[in-house]
Amino acid sequence: MKHIYLIICLLILTACSQAQTQIIFRGDDIGFSHSANIAHIDAYQKGVIRTVEVLVVGPWFEEAVKILNDNPDLDVGVHLALTSEWTMLKWKPLTYAPSLVDENGYFYPMIWPNENNPRPALKEHDWKLEEVEREFRAQIEMAIKRIPQVSHITGHMGCTNMDESVAELAGKLAKEYNLQINPSDHGFERLPSWGGKEYNEQEKLERLKKVLRELKPGKYLTVAHPAYDNEETRNINHVGYENVGADRDAETKVLMHPEIAAMIDELGIEIIGYHHLKNEEI
Repeated sequence: MKHIYLIICLLILTACSQAQTQIIFRGDDIGFSHSANIAHIDAYQKGVIRTVEVLVVGPWFEEAVKILNDNPDLDVGVHLALTSEWTMLKWKPLTYAPSLVDENGYFYPMIWPNENNPRPALKEHDWKLEEVEREFRAQIEMAIKRIPQVSHITGHMGCTNMDESVAELAGKLAKEYNLQINPSDHGFERLPSWGGKEYNEQEKLERLKKVLRELKPGKYLTVAHPAYDNEETRNINHVGYENVGADRDAETKVLMHPEIAAMIDELGIEIIGYHHLKNEEI
């Protein structure tokens, strides 16, 4: 009897010592193109994506709304945007925001000055915090109105961290609209990098497999940008990032790759979304 008791204790101790590993695979920019919309839903239905970030100002937002309403269990974040980075694909604010737009009424392409983009960045202009707040509120309220499962906010191209005052504003709005989910508050850290526009599909696959194989128990977040390589995405680019279609297509295929699914299952990794953190104690 004593031996059985010792064995049970050892089993319990072993189980307790094996910390559970959780990963959030997040897909950014649903709504920016038709290709991205289809790729995001494929990466959710056939792959590991569990959270997507919607661009309310994106030209394909209406299609994204329909797709997300057809998939109510897919977690959604409002990807607050103050930039329109692509050369031949532009978008504008929902509100009157003269300090946030260029001479054609489009958002500036970048938040910070970028040597690859000769056009002035938003930070180089006299932007107004009250206009940022009005625009953020409009994007949040539109998303909440159209997409029932919205659970949090994030910033496109880092816009919510462009200034201390903007970061404070984003925090205030998240609390006001009950969209306060920040994985870092729950102990999540960034998964080691596995993507990168310089890598093809096979290289991305091997890099992600290596990351998962060497991963220490813990909580991790990784951000991807699903889209397919087709005529649409081949014509979406900016200086310094010309292979958008090929890069995002490769990333999408890795997210749906059977070897990744098998490895995650073998390693006992739990794939979750932001919404799973909603009621956790911090």
